[in-house]
Amino acid sequence: MQWFWIARRLLVALGSASVVGGCGVGWHQQRLSSARDREMTLGIVQKEIRAGLTQAEVVERLGAPNIVTRDAAGKETWVYDKVATEASYSNSSAYGTILILGGGRAAGAASSTQRTLTVVIKFDEAQRVESFSYHASRF
Repeated sequence: MQWFWIARRLLVALGSASVVGGCGVGWHQQRLSSARDREMTLGIVQKEIRAGLTQAEVVERLGAPNIVTRDAAGKETWVYDKVATEASYSNSSAYGTILILGGGRAAGAASSTQRTLTVVIKFDEAQRVESFSYHASRF
């Protein structure tokens, strides 16, 4: 009968471990937007985008645009508008004990920064990059 309880506890432990493993960092990262969307930087835009690229080549390098418009002449304009928030936190603590009395102290600081990147790409009648501009800010 004792083997039954050991087997039951083992099954419960394995079931709990699989539930915890299913909610790990990798699971959450898969539910976020694609890595290419998160990693779009001004440097990538400056390096990868140039006049003459096709729309397919632009999508391959930057992903899908946020906004697509067409003017009266039939030329398309694609807008990539990215906003990122970076948060950081630092803390330190100390604790000491003398006989049965003890005391502790903790200190910390937090900050957050926002970055924006807007890229505007204009295409010609042949669906190739005619010109592009960008604006990056950090505050």
